[in-house]
Amino acid sequence: MESIYPRIPFRDRLPFVIGSAALRLYRLAAGAATPAVRHHLRRRRARGREDAQRWRERLGHAGVARPPGPVVWIHGASVGESLSALPLIARIRRDWPDLNVLVTTGTVTSARLLAARLPEGVIHQYAPVDLPAAVTRFLAHWRPDLGMVLESEFWPNLLDAAQRQGIELILVNGRVSARSYATWRRLRPVIARLLDRFALILAQSEEDAGRLAALGARAPRCLGNLKFAAAPLAADPAVVQKLRRALKERPCWVAASTHPGEEEEIATAHAILARHHPGVLTIVVPRHPHRGPEIARALRHRGLRVARRSGGDETPPPGTDVYLADTLGELGLWYRLAEIAFVGGSLVPKGGQNMLEPARLGCAVLCGPHTANFQRVAEAMLATGGLRRVADAPELAASVSTLLRDSDTRTAMIAAAEHFAEAQSSVLDAVTAALAPHLDRAAAKRGDGPPSPAAAITRF
Repeated sequence: MESIYPRIPFRDRLPFVIGSAALRLYRLAAGAATPAVRHHLRRRRARGREDAQRWRERLGHAGVARPPGPVVWIHGASVGESLSALPLIARIRRDWPDLNVLVTTGTVTSARLLAARLPEGVIHQYAPVDLPAAVTRFLAHWRPDLGMVLESEFWPNLLDAAQRQGIELILVNGRVSARSYATWRRLRPVIARLLDRFALILAQSEEDAGRLAALGARAPRCLGNLKFAAAPLAADPAVVQKLRRALKERPCWVAASTHPGEEEEIATAHAILARHHPGVLTIVVPRHPHRGPEIARALRHRGLRVARRSGGDETPPPGTDVYLADTLGELGLWYRLAEIAFVGGSLVPKGGQNMLEPARLGCAVLCGPHTANFQRVAEAMLATGGLRRVADAPELAASVSTLLRDSDTRTAMIAAAEHFAEAQSSVLDAVTAALAPHLDRAAAKRGDGPPSPAAAITRF
């Protein structure tokens, strides 16, 4: 009997066949690796890299009961992704109050930050590792009615299991770095199959949309970057005032979200500054606070007097050269305290951190040459005069010195940075409008979630 379906040439079907076969092999390999992954998680727990009380969530064991009603699931990898989703989560809670919101992330740091910042009623769970049994267990418990994946969390078992359970998936703030793009191009049949799981793809830049389309995504759209819509970082006003009183008229600047290799440059910059600005205080906020002890040792080895906030110094003692703010979730405090901010991850090739955060809080903003993570933002801020780029420690010291000495230049940079940051707030409206039909459908469901047929998620 002749098939009623059109015949597709084998050469056109070949990428689909290759991608499906590769994903089946991945699933088999992941299943075989389950004992090794469980052992790895135990070792991470022993080193404090996994939550000692909640680590079984990483294997798909739920920490709390599923609430009645429809559930929207939002998944991000770590701190940056989860913080960028906070305005969207707040908007969903406001405009779709009948929807329960479940947020998953994979790191202890993100869980701690979200515990303080998620709206009341939003549930956080650790994301399951990408093992067949773990993702099956997770989805069978939560039965989400809609799933939103942030940036580039393309976990094969998780995406496949969600699709097989009938969960509509959306990629929000989609991103493909140049390095990832080069890798995925060699594995295009695989990434194309994964991207096919998404009913809607919203990229965070036109460049990302182009890369996603080249990798096989269907009609990706760019409405802007959700990270641009974030509210100003929070800080306790009483703590801000306490630190301002402690510093009195002492000149200060902040080096924020620093990475290994940058603290040495900052120490050199401080030594140069101290010759021209007696009493200058440098506040160093490492991207990963657990590095505090090693950073303190390195700075003291260079002859600097260092005080550590996590070590009990709630204010910088007199005579301190560098105040090491190695605590979690206080970046908004330091941006309010200092009118000059260097944004780290940019003097070393890490791609840079979010320079809009200090711009929203009244800082003249500096960065290094490596800003690939925020390239378009950096270029636009440079053009408006709200950002200045430095190449090394001497240039950093020279720029900070100019801004400390010249209040007119500092005020102009602050105004330009604030104006640019305020202009980005419309992104949230555009993204929410695109998501609205999908959220409406989820809200209209009974809330039992899609069916969870175990047999349907045991294979590709």
